[in-house]
Amino acid sequence: MSATAQRLAAGLEKLGLDLDAGTRERLLAYGALLMKWNRVYNLTAIRDEASMIDLHLLDSLSILPHVADVTRVADIGAGGGLPGIPLAICRPDCEVALVETVGKKTSFLLQAKAELKLANLSVHNIRVEQFQPAEPFPAVSSRAFASLADFVSLTGHLLAPGGRWIAMKGQYPDDELAALPAGCKLLESRRLQVPGVDAERHLLFISRT
Repeated sequence: MSATAQRLAAGLEKLGLDLDAGTRERLLAYGALLMKWNRVYNLTAIRDEASMIDLHLLDSLSILPHVADVTRVADIGAGGGLPGIPLAICRPDCEVALVETVGKKTSFLLQAKAELKLANLSVHNIRVEQFQPAEPFPAVSSRAFASLADFVSLTGHLLAPGGRWIAMKGQYPDDELAALPAGCKLLESRRLQVPGVDAERHLLFISRT
């Protein structure tokens, strides 16, 4: 087993995630693809494999136990595909729509979809305000996309009645929560522990009031 595979396996164990060998291989293949394309397209500031495992893969995978009931989600400002692609890899029963405005990032997402054979993944090169899916989503997610106020304001048309916004944040965002627009409320905040990451991580669930 390679050092990268060992690091992923150790992290998954600490997260309490039991993923089969095929799923782990696809996660590693995605990480390798991200590193390869990053040398040309500058998809992420992460340059070494250990940090890629910790700060990207394990960071994204840390939300898995908290979204077990999500079967359809729009991931906004998808960038290099985090957390949407790891979620799609681990949850083939979940339909994941990646929304990204930057063309070169969208090219990478399409390549990742093809190489990893992710039938449950769709890629949309469009501004989120202009994205008009056939049906709204029961969940809309983001990771380092925008302030919470902007996130819910820009994506309100995408959220189904009774749905939830799911936001990955670092430190607990008191100021951003205080600035949430009328008609939105924090349902729950869960603190995440990411192996190899010595920084705060929070997962916020927001709904309409």
